Amino acid sequence: MADNVSAAPTSLDGTEKVRLAVYHGFARTGHAPSVPEIAALTGIAPDQVRQELRTLHSRHDVVLDPQDNDQVVMAHPFASVPLGFSVMGAHTLWWGGCAWDSFAMPHLLQDEPDVLVATRCPACDNPHAWVVGREAPPKGDQVAHFLTPMHRAWDNVVHTCANQRLFCSTDCVDTWLQQTGQERGYVMDLATLWRFASDWYTGRLEPGYTRSDPATASAYFAEVGLHGAFWGLPD
Repeated sequence: MADNVSAAPTSLDGTEKVRLAVYHGFARTGHAPSVPEIAALTGIAPDQVRQELRTLHSRHDVVLDPQDNDQVVMAHPFASVPLGFSVMGAHTLWWGGCAWDSFAMPHLLQDEPDVLVATRCPACDNPHAWVVGREAPPKGDQVAHFLTPMHRAWDNVVHTCANQRLFCSTDCVDTWLQQTGQERGYVMDLATLWRFASDWYTGRLEPGYTRSDPATASAYFAEVGLHGAFWGLPD
């Protein structure tokens, strides 16, 4: 769901301190901070850091490795594992969690007016790269295909993100669907993807952010040009 910012609290609780440490660590270095690093940054004992990470995971603020709950796999739009995209800024290189997250980076990272997003077409392996900034969408005839409907996105969020990819064309989407036996999801052009990404993570690096409720998220989807049951909207 879309994010927004509430008034900054006068003091931060442990959960929010850990959340900010994770997000700012990703933003600054491109990597997820470890439990000892978070403890040093926040002054919170390691065991409590682990408890706060589990709370954040349950709230969908971070995604923990199911085999190692000390490891943050994703803190959208950041990822600690390769999922098909690299995002290069002036001084930092990130894994992009998906097409959506990769295009969101320059909108969230105020010190990065634009980034270089690179990937390969899942169908034909053709390489693609775009300079993505805040002023206007990048040019190109490529399309994004989202496989998993939004109401099921958190059933397996890593799988969901790994299948939000960019293709050469709708022909390549159809080829990939035939190769993999998957059903068609939702296809959008680069301009729609850019609009979708532009304000989705607003406030995520700020203290006191809250997630939008379903009605607000649906209004955002419609505003950026999405439609249909895939997004919980009318056709």
